[in-house]
Amino acid sequence: MQRLLTGQSGRTDGRLTKANLHVEAGVSRATMNRADTVLADWNTAVGARVAPRDAQIIELQGRVTKLKQTIATLRQSNTDLQRKNQAAVTVIAELHSQLQASRGAEPRGTVTPLQGRQPRRRW
Repeated sequence: MQRLLTGQSGRTDGRLTKANLHVEAGVSRATMNRADTVLADWNTAVGARVAPRDAQIIELQGRVTKLKQTIATLRQSNTDLQRKNQAAVTVIAELHSQLQASRGAEPRGTVTPLQGRQPRRRW
């Protein structure tokens, strides 16, 4: 029991479980279950104690939660930027159309003017 509680297990992964307790003690599960005083000592010693491996798991779960929140924030920001970009494209297209109309480059009526023929270059 002391090896598990100090984090220096020799036969198991070091988690504070009853399965690891009987393996470290070198007895069967049934023998461990019959030892009421040992189980009572185990329950009082372990209580709400967190094993080193469990502490790492809790820390990693916290990091995962923070990273998921960061991802959600970045996705929202990306969506906002895409909307602003689309709005800017629409405004630019409208301004381009107005500029072309003010220059008289926009065809009027049903007849579309053809551009003049370009002379060929002779080298």
